[in-house]
Amino acid sequence: MLDGWVPRSKGCKIMESKKRIAVVTGGNKGIGLDICKELALNGIGVILTARDEKRGKEAVEKLTTDYGLTNIIFHQLDVTDHSSIASLVNFIKKNFGKLDILVNNAAITGLELSQPIDEKLPQPERAELYQKYIVQSYEKAVDCMKTNYYGVKYMTEAFLPLLHLSNAGRIVNVSSTRGQLQGLNDEKLKKELDNIDNLTVERIDHLTNSFPKHVSDNTVEEDGWPPRCNVYRASKVLMNAYTRIIAKRYPSVTINCVNPGYVSTDFNSNTGPLTVSEGAQGPVMVALAEGGPTGQFYDRTQLSTFY
Repeated sequence: MLDGWVPRSKGCKIMESKKRIAVVTGGNKGIGLDICKELALNGIGVILTARDEKRGKEAVEKLTTDYGLTNIIFHQLDVTDHSSIASLVNFIKKNFGKLDILVNNAAITGLELSQPIDEKLPQPERAELYQKYIVQSYEKAVDCMKTNYYGVKYMTEAFLPLLHLSNAGRIVNVSSTRGQLQGLNDEKLKKELDNIDNLTVERIDHLTNSFPKHVSDNTVEEDGWPPRCNVYRASKVLMNAYTRIIAKRYPSVTINCVNPGYVSTDFNSNTGPLTVSEGAQGPVMVALAEGGPTGQFYDRTQLSTFY
């Protein structure tokens, strides 16, 4: 058996050489799971990845059982671990020779709630309480930046060579309206992050690395962030900026950000008004599109702006 490969049946078709291949991070639940399902239903060979091997295998089993899919497999992946990423790169290189679609979906909030929210309350009230009860810490902020920013950066850097071997390589970075620049009230920081011709990855790294300390010291405004700006918002702002730089640097690969919408998952204590199926629509549309713009931001299925 191939190392890391979990075949779903004797008729598993993902190994067909002509099939387009997609990797989806954080694919074992929520929006990621539905993205995997929809890509597979559209004939894409899907590699569903997750940190937890047991949960990842169970997710593939569920999709296979519920939808009869034979073109989806599991591979363990921790997007913050270089050796884990290298293992997946080697697996794909050995078995497929290229990658067509990378969906960077894995993310964490980096936030905790000061008290639980009663799920019996109406959705608008639960959403309001969620924002009210948010607390953050240095440790959680570090973890959030590692996953939401560096995880995307590490995966992008590692898989660009394989994406360049595709006839139409695509990267879809699952983002949020929280990452749009309109949420910043410091004009200097706005202009800096919007000036893609002069902004550098090193500068984004610096802002990323300094944010957890600002959280700890309650000094996030020193770098131009809004008062009480939470790490999740900052991580998406910085991921968006990174996406634009990389899209400009590698024009032969189509690289975009997509806001899936405010989806009800355990990610936000089930406070969102949208279903996971509705949330998957945008990322799937952008992943499957032929041609189209690069270095852009989509709000669900509509082309929007980074503002």
